[in-house]
Amino acid sequence: MRLPALAINNHQFVWVATLILTLLGIVSYNSMPRSEDPQFNFPSSLITVIYSGTNPFDMESQIVDKIEEALNELDDIDDVKSTIRDSVSTTRIQFLYGADPDDKYEEVVRAVNQIRDQLPDGIQKLEIKRISPTDVNIVQLALSSESASYLELKQYAENLEDQLEKIRNVKESETWAYPEQQVEIALDLRKLATLGISSNQVLDVLSGNSRNIPAGFIYSGTDRLTVRTSGLYRTLEEIGRTPIYSRDYQVLHLEDIATIRLADATPRHIARYDGKRSVFISAVQREGSQIFDVMNQIRQQVSAFEATLPDTVQLTWVFDQSESVDRQTNSFFSSLLQGIAVVGGVLFLILGIRPAVVAMVSIPLSIVIAIGWVDTAGFGIQQMTIVGLIVALGLLVDNAIVVVENIQRFLKEGYSRLDATLKGASQVGWAITSGTVTTVLAFLPLLLLQSGSGTFMRSMPVTVVITLLCSLLLALTIVPLMGKYLLSHKIGPIATTSNRGFDWLNQRIYEPTLRFSLKYPWLVLLLCIGLFIGSLSVMKSVGVSMFPKADKPQVLVDIKMPVNASIEHSDAITRKVEHVINKHPKVTHVATNVGNGNPRIYYNKIPKQGLPNYAQLMVELDANSIQETSAITEELRALLVNWPEADIKVEQFQTGPPYEAPIAIRVISDKHGSIRQMAEQVEATMRGMEGIINIENAASDEMITTKIQIKSDKAALLGINAYEMDQAVRTALNGANIGVFRDNLGEDYAIVLKSNHYNHPNSKEFDRIMLTSASGAQIPLRQVADIQLESNQAKLQHYNLQRMTYITADVAEGYNVAAVTQDVIQQLNQLDWPADVTWNAGGEEENRNKNFAGLAKALVLSLLGIFAVLVLQFRSFLQPVIIFIAIPFAITGAILGLYVSGYSFSIVAFVGLNSLMGIVVNNSIILVDYANQLRAQGASIQEAISESSATRLMPIVLTTLTTVGGLLPLTIQGGVLWAPLGWTIIGGLAVSTLLTLILVPVLYKLLTRD
Repeated sequence: MRLPALAINNHQFVWVATLILTLLGIVSYNSMPRSEDPQFNFPSSLITVIYSGTNPFDMESQIVDKIEEALNELDDIDDVKSTIRDSVSTTRIQFLYGADPDDKYEEVVRAVNQIRDQLPDGIQKLEIKRISPTDVNIVQLALSSESASYLELKQYAENLEDQLEKIRNVKESETWAYPEQQVEIALDLRKLATLGISSNQVLDVLSGNSRNIPAGFIYSGTDRLTVRTSGLYRTLEEIGRTPIYSRDYQVLHLEDIATIRLADATPRHIARYDGKRSVFISAVQREGSQIFDVMNQIRQQVSAFEATLPDTVQLTWVFDQSESVDRQTNSFFSSLLQGIAVVGGVLFLILGIRPAVVAMVSIPLSIVIAIGWVDTAGFGIQQMTIVGLIVALGLLVDNAIVVVENIQRFLKEGYSRLDATLKGASQVGWAITSGTVTTVLAFLPLLLLQSGSGTFMRSMPVTVVITLLCSLLLALTIVPLMGKYLLSHKIGPIATTSNRGFDWLNQRIYEPTLRFSLKYPWLVLLLCIGLFIGSLSVMKSVGVSMFPKADKPQVLVDIKMPVNASIEHSDAITRKVEHVINKHPKVTHVATNVGNGNPRIYYNKIPKQGLPNYAQLMVELDANSIQETSAITEELRALLVNWPEADIKVEQFQTGPPYEAPIAIRVISDKHGSIRQMAEQVEATMRGMEGIINIENAASDEMITTKIQIKSDKAALLGINAYEMDQAVRTALNGANIGVFRDNLGEDYAIVLKSNHYNHPNSKEFDRIMLTSASGAQIPLRQVADIQLESNQAKLQHYNLQRMTYITADVAEGYNVAAVTQDVIQQLNQLDWPADVTWNAGGEEENRNKNFAGLAKALVLSLLGIFAVLVLQFRSFLQPVIIFIAIPFAITGAILGLYVSGYSFSIVAFVGLNSLMGIVVNNSIILVDYANQLRAQGASIQEAISESSATRLMPIVLTTLTTVGGLLPLTIQGGVLWAPLGWTIIGGLAVSTLLTLILVPVLYKLLTRD
């Protein structure tokens, strides 16, 4: 290879180019975006509809079915999921990987807008949002007061919201947990009945008066004047003076039969922080921005705002993501620096000072230059890129070690510094190049993984690939340059001692073992195969999983009250749960949300909305490790188990893409009755199994509803239709939105017509509702309708436009999700399933199958690419086979490493397996390549492979030690997320190094022809 010679002959250019790239890397590091998790978008949208007072079956037929039909006409759909409850529905559409998120969001908006006129008029909220991991709140604040009104808190919160949105890199800010202000027109139904007026008549009058219809314009000479109509109310008094009807020259005004006032709407979201009544304010960071810069600006705005608050209102920081980012980045960079120190120590002890310095230079230079290119590739500093640097740390020094060790060998043989440098670097140049290329190809599966998990992790393999390519370039340029000046014929005392140690290891242990292995090659091969088969039997005990729990000192407590519970009753129960949780000594703060989930503070947790029987607590813990968090979680579960008034679930945050639950079974049928029947059997089956907790059957919840059935014949005789009756009932019970009122400050308020018992209507309300007959007479509702109680399903679900229900569950601590799920599937296969019912598994099982299926396809492509590179280098088909046969045996060590450490084979462990494949291939390449060079000089097969193995013993052992040393800090300190990666590589290396030094020579002898 001529590149080392070119670098030495053009050393001025090489130094300048290296300096420029290093400076660019430093500049990039200081300016790169920083965040907790990777920032990316994927094509998914969420449509939320709130239509108060509407039961799930009406929500399904009037809203969800129409939305799903409109969405189903779009292209590239992966799946459509809908959840329908009383008064609220959510529909999530996920598009295929590779679809443009912005384009697909616009298509969803257009599709829903096209059928908007087919949906009911009284919908309070129809919201279409992108589901993006970047739309996570980086800050959550609480404004708390026991004396200030909600109107005051709202004004303060919106003021702060406006201030935060003025910050350049704040994408959006939201306020939460206060009732909307509205103009209430509370009708006195008794007075209406006395006067012979129906609520529908009042509704018609007010609807006409509150509309603002553009009238056009007129011409006056050469001028054109716009005509302004009299629609829209401007004052509450003006509303009250609205004429309702006239009789005997007397006009009846609205104020004569109703009370008009500005008031709080019925609350849908109640919040507290540490027991104090609160409203929340949150803010989202703009994609590509630096979280620490954004948070500094937010702190300045919040400090200035806090100074304007009265003593009765307190502002508290509930959540600050920058603290977690700072902790994680510091921890990862600490692991990186410790890894560099360990690698440097190993090199110093084995090679000596000067060779260690030459080899070590490639580490900081490779990392700094790589950071510049990672920035250019569009990625920022977050956990995935930092882990990519740590994984690369164990690999990037390998090239420099091989070059330095080979130069040292030529110096020992008496060559001059220049000749030793040129010969040493050139001799191994193509070997380390092909080794680096094969390692890069080993990471191809992660680069090509077409799923949310692949997108989430993409910055890690990109970082590894870029860093390895940088290390290769430096190993062939800067390392020879420095070696020319720093490496010496003299060997220091440290290197002399280590050389004696390696000589002893070689002569006393390795060479006798190698001679025996080459004498009995088939015996060695059979022993290796037996070891491999034995490790596969251990794989079942290791188990398979996707992503572990997140290392966060917070837990979520979901409280599910009886379906018919009011928000006030739910709040009362939640206060009791709060009281119990606050008694735990490790609980520091509690953010309470009743009717809603907590604002989104984690990328895969999307808060529920509009559920009066639901509450969620975000509990802050005094925990310093994920193990401590898990222990506290189990203690809280024990405190809250079998709560008499609610189902309570305590869960930690989970890494990886979102899914329904670790275990999720879909029961699918067009018939609700069949779904409920089989869902009950599935639930009963799961309750009888070990390791399953928090079982939820969505079909088991029943709600009591009041059914109003019109007496068609009698209503027809009186000239009353069903629409008039339904409208009168809705006005009395839920209120009718008739328009908008704008005050002098430009604030808009909904005008709601309702009964004076609106806030707490009861069954007596039906006695007060009057309907107008064709003759104008007032007819009591009960004369034309039967009113009775009935039981209905409280929650409906759709999957790809089919009716279905989920039975979900978590897995207890110490149990493997994949193993428990397989046990569930086996049990369900034994059930007697009706012909009209089907089922399948969702949750982690489905997610894992999708991801590992994609990984398997990419892995085949990767292996073919590696094989092609090896064929190109060796110009042979048999010698690449030698190297390939060694790869499966390296998996033996990876499985044993996971088994001993107690971790399962997750997608993170798969990343470690990729790294391991690259290392095994590299070690095999330099061994086989040198043996080929010796054979070209006339050595026999036995002589060539024996001398090559003895010569390459030091660089192979040294690269193994440096890789293990570089990963040790991450493995020990990286928690449950990254420890499996470290143990996979460390365990794999411990076994594969032995196999490479024994098995590869044996295969070389068996498969190489003279």
